[in-house]
Amino acid sequence: MNLLVTALAEVGDSVRGVVEPALAGGAFEALGDDDLLAVMGALAAIARRVEGALIEAVGVVEARSQGARSDRLSARAGCRSVSELVQRVTRVSPHAASGMIRAGRVVHRDRALASGEWLEPTLPALRDALVAGEVGVEAVNAIAGPLTDAAARAARDDVLAADAFLADAARGLRDRDVDVDVDVDADADAGVRGPAPSVADLRAMAHLWASAIDADGAEPVEAGALRGRGLALGVPRRGLVPLSGMLLPEVAAQLQTIFDALMSPRVTGPEHPGSNAGGPTFREDAAPGSSGDGVPVDGRTRLQKQHDAFATALGAAARAGELATIGGAAPTLVVYVREDDLVSGSGWAQVEGSDQPVSMGVAAQIACCGTIQRVGFDGAGRIVSLGVRDRVFTAVQRKAIALRDGGCVIPGCGVRAAWCEVHHDQEHSRGGPTHCDNGLLLCWFHHRTLGTSGWSVRMRHGVPEVRGPAWWDPHRRWRPVRGSPLRRVRRAQGA
Repeated sequence: MNLLVTALAEVGDSVRGVVEPALAGGAFEALGDDDLLAVMGALAAIARRVEGALIEAVGVVEARSQGARSDRLSARAGCRSVSELVQRVTRVSPHAASGMIRAGRVVHRDRALASGEWLEPTLPALRDALVAGEVGVEAVNAIAGPLTDAAARAARDDVLAADAFLADAARGLRDRDVDVDVDVDADADAGVRGPAPSVADLRAMAHLWASAIDADGAEPVEAGALRGRGLALGVPRRGLVPLSGMLLPEVAAQLQTIFDALMSPRVTGPEHPGSNAGGPTFREDAAPGSSGDGVPVDGRTRLQKQHDAFATALGAAARAGELATIGGAAPTLVVYVREDDLVSGSGWAQVEGSDQPVSMGVAAQIACCGTIQRVGFDGAGRIVSLGVRDRVFTAVQRKAIALRDGGCVIPGCGVRAAWCEVHHDQEHSRGGPTHCDNGLLLCWFHHRTLGTSGWSVRMRHGVPEVRGPAWWDPHRRWRPVRGSPLRRVRRAQGA
């Protein structure tokens, strides 16, 4: 057997002799905080060494899988591609195999056919960092991706300069905040190590270097991105419509900003003027009903929260009045429902633009903050009556209600007024007026789930009140909403 294979088998036995007893005996649970982190660091260092060897091996496998099919290593092993061969040998996912193959391409060294000398890899400094155990697969690809994209247009010397800087940064020898045009770094020359950056930091630094050495590459990249952009709505399945596509970076950044604004944790206390001072907050570490400290718990996953934030943004955009009109009117979501079904709360409704029926709860939410147009038909289907009853709160009313409520009235929610919908306390269909004394602010999520979440709201003498579910307030008491900034200031001043 080859000496390298034998040596690696012995290393594997040594690692197994340490790891198996530690896992079986609960050694990790017995560690103190500092020792636990030290063990994690040591394991990660071993993993980087192993990944470096794997990348080199995969690079050789790919090199031997070129040329005529009968000469390819992958074909001789009975595999259709290098990826399949790597997956079968290493038992990793296609994504992980692809990552190792990409990394191997930039650090693998070929031999010159004539002299047999080693040729320089695409990124030699990054290879040295790999050999030293300073980077693994993810770090190599985080650096190599932007640099190899720029290499087609940038000068080779500039690519090597970026490679050297980023390899030193991965070792903790470069300040991640140093400008890309600085050639000498005192810490790197002195071998002084600082904190090594994360993979995300390395990727950001690599993009910065790529933009500096390939200033002319922005236009072709932009042109390609514009061609590749797209957004598609799929076929409804089980009440859900798939959404897929590719966003331009600035569009994704804008959407992420909206997510951050609507999903930021609620901070309480008088030192935070925008908070629900002294009130409860949502907490992620407990399920509804399990908290005994009176803290409302938001049980939504992050993906569910992002969906609700997206829905909130769409509603706010439609209400803003700045979008293009359709048939002379603002883009309006139209829901068709029989009046008897809306009153009874049973049956299904239909949304214009979708073949998927929706529940009566959807119709009720939209009817609560929209305009109802009643159309009467006779038995043959002829329109015999047509009427419109305005039930939408005006801009002036919304501003007044926003000043009074401050945002979503559910304690701890934190969605600010501009993103909220105005809920009719007494339904318009039951005679409730479109008046400030009958309207209160709810975010899209709490408005949609008001009938099922356990939260209740009401207006009492023109002041909104909230009653929480039993797990939050066993006494189920009505509590006045204290979200108004003016009321908070008055309380703080003792007025």
